[in-house]
Amino acid sequence: MKMTSIIIPTSNGLTMLQQAIGAIRTYTSPHETPYELIVVDNGSTDGTPDWCAREGVKLIALPANEGFPAACNRGLRLAKGDYLLLLNNDVTVSEGWLSGMLNVLNGMEGAGMVGPVSNYVSGRQLATYPFSTMDEFHQTAAYVRSLQLEAEPIARLVGFCLLFKRELYAAIGGLDERFSPGHYEDDDYCLRARMLGFGLYMCRSVFVHHQGSASFKRGEAAALAQLIERNRGLFIEKWQVDPAQFM
Repeated sequence: MKMTSIIIPTSNGLTMLQQAIGAIRTYTSPHETPYELIVVDNGSTDGTPDWCAREGVKLIALPANEGFPAACNRGLRLAKGDYLLLLNNDVTVSEGWLSGMLNVLNGMEGAGMVGPVSNYVSGRQLATYPFSTMDEFHQTAAYVRSLQLEAEPIARLVGFCLLFKRELYAAIGGLDERFSPGHYEDDDYCLRARMLGFGLYMCRSVFVHHQGSASFKRGEAAALAQLIERNRGLFIEKWQVDPAQFM
């Protein structure tokens, strides 16, 4: 059976990482959808490498924080899977999440990249299903799955949970590290995929929980706004188009 490589960058987010991997192990069947976990640690000092070693999780330990795009690229180069999935460390997956997205990736003509819907995400992937606790979230996710909603073509997918074919990676390469430490590298990746004819799809039947920009929230709001504006400028400089056109 074909395997999916799940790549999780992290930086001093051990508690979130433990929750993310716990959910993957609980809600992903290795018999139905074989997978490998690859954690790329951006210089954490919170015990992340030791925990990964104890848990038998494949680890790339970087001496310093190189940012999200660089960490993803390190993981992609090590990945052995037929499918590749970039996952933020603050995402909690739900029952049937991976099989649901793989069905879309393999079932929709021309599909190269797929993303789920979530409670915290910009653009069309935002789904405002009500829940108050994580138990209620999983109940809601099961309900969403039962609806069997059709996947929709989309111009842009957010990189918090991004599944794509190895053929796509072979064709366009990794994330553009000029956008480090993060923001707009996913917009850039989606545009590059579309330029080579790969289709992007939103899997409306898979609902995952996202805390949202957890690493960046630890910094100052003004610095974050400055970073976002800088990277927006880098995108415009590279492509001569405003990324807002793809929202």
